Amino acid sequence: MPTVFDRISNIIRANINDMLDSAEDPEAMLNQIIRDMNDALRQADSDIADQIAQQKMLEGDLDAANRNRAAWESKAERAVEKSRDDLAREALLRVNDYAEQVSIYEKQLEGQKSVVTELKSKRDLLKSKYEQAVRNRDNLVARARAAQAKSKITNVSKKANTADYASELERMERKIRQQEARADADEQVAESRTSLEEEFEQLGADDKINDQLAALKAKMGK
Repeated sequence: MPTVFDRISNIIRANINDMLDSAEDPEAMLNQIIRDMNDALRQADSDIADQIAQQKMLEGDLDAANRNRAAWESKAERAVEKSRDDLAREALLRVNDYAEQVSIYEKQLEGQKSVVTELKSKRDLLKSKYEQAVRNRDNLVARARAAQAKSKITNVSKKANTADYASELERMERKIRQQEARADADEQVAESRTSLEEEFEQLGADDKINDQLAALKAKMGK
């Protein structure tokens, strides 16, 4: 099922004059195009609102992760002041966990902002074409009817467009198959590496905490 991105892109790429030229009833065709544009605009506004809501949720998650990281850093310092190395180690583990969350949320938020920006841009372009079509409705219909009377190449144009669409669909299908194959290969490679990587990460985990604890003590003069 086509997404609002697909519908907006198709309408934006459409040459309205060409569509009217080949229509039996140009006025009815233009009215339908305008209705389709209006429907796409409403759907785009709804989707933009959904994407902005997701962006705000990510921003909240990022803020929470940053606050938690700062809070556990403070707890680690207090534990060192009280000579509670065991508590300091646990606090530093939490610091590392939240630092990793911050990194993940930052990347997700960056991607989400790009989605919102892209959808807004396409919505604005469609709105411009919609307003132009409404303003030029009568003129476009008259031009289409005149072109229809002079031109007899509709069938040839339709065949060319059909061939183009078929070629594009074939290219997209091949691209999707390549992506699916690569995803399966990546999954197999990842599974073979996971257990070995986890073992090495565990070996280095204690050293990392010890280094962080020593650095924290040095910073605090302990």
